[in-house]
Amino acid sequence: MDFSVKKLASGAGVFFTRAVQFTEEKLGQAEKTELDAHFENLLSRADSTKNWTEKILRQTEVLLQPNPSARIEEFLYEKLDRKIPSRITNGELLGQYMVDAASEFGPGTSYGSTLIKVGEAQRRLGAADRDFIQSSMINFLTPLRNFLEGDWKTILRERRLLENRRLDLDASKTRLKKAKAAEAKAALWSEEVTKAEQELRVAQTEFDRQAEVTRLLLEGISSTHINHLRCLHEFVEAQATYYAQCYQYTVDLQKLLGSSDGEMFPGAFVGETNTQVPPSGVSPSAATIPVVPAVVGPCNPSTSSMTFTEVSPPSTGTRKARVLYDYDAADSSELELLADELITVYSLPGMDSDWLMGEKGNKKGKVPVTYLELLN
Repeated sequence: MDFSVKKLASGAGVFFTRAVQFTEEKLGQAEKTELDAHFENLLSRADSTKNWTEKILRQTEVLLQPNPSARIEEFLYEKLDRKIPSRITNGELLGQYMVDAASEFGPGTSYGSTLIKVGEAQRRLGAADRDFIQSSMINFLTPLRNFLEGDWKTILRERRLLENRRLDLDASKTRLKKAKAAEAKAALWSEEVTKAEQELRVAQTEFDRQAEVTRLLLEGISSTHINHLRCLHEFVEAQATYYAQCYQYTVDLQKLLGSSDGEMFPGAFVGETNTQVPPSGVSPSAATIPVVPAVVGPCNPSTSSMTFTEVSPPSTGTRKARVLYDYDAADSSELELLADELITVYSLPGMDSDWLMGEKGNKKGKVPVTYLELLN
């Protein structure tokens, strides 16, 4: 117990002495040994390496795992030396939801079969995301983290030791000056000068040795840059592979969906309202256009083709429709339309479901369904 108290008191004394010495150096009242310019450049480069490595590491973690709660959980697992549990990616979860929804809506419907196709693609995208994250963690983040938690801490420890050696050296120089000043007044102090000179030589030797050790560690930052450069190349390769996979999966999905004659929206459910893209020059505010209900034939899950029946008019054979946009007839078989006018429409056997026959006054001709709002 006495030893602990003495050690604590001694430590407090050293801390106080150091604080006084630092203050006197700041005020220019005490001598301070300066490091050479090359050494100062090494220190500056080491600090920059540490600071930017930290920022790159943290932002890469955010890129790979945007969820802050998940990042904290992974950090705790890592600190406890426990294996981080495997976590399903957002893409995989979305794909699972789509497949589950298709099971409820019916995989034989056009909407259900499309959900399955898109869901499977999302699963593949999620798996590619998982592979990219794992590759980046191992080949990029781990080396950066090893530098910060290993090499940098060693450099920091040696720098603190060097600073202590510098303070001891400067304190020895100050004591020697005082001893020489006292010697000029009385010869009795010559022994103190000898003692101060011996302390100064010891302090200088320890400072030089520690400076050399620290210098070698700081020069090793160049090797750190080379290692980080290699890791950066591997990160870019993993990222390029990931985005190439994503592109290929989405292109394959587009081809799969496009093989159904482009008719992916009309009649996904019997009697539903479809949202169409307005023709060029039409205001986007009129983008939602009700279309004539269509009956969807049976959908074979093994193929993406869909069959539509012709538009069926009501029992009277005709119905009224309001024109949504102006339409210029392409030929004599079509009817020219003006926005907001009312016309009579009906369907003919074998007619394309995207068109109806229209009549206004003594004129009649084909009209596009997307330009109409059916009223009855």
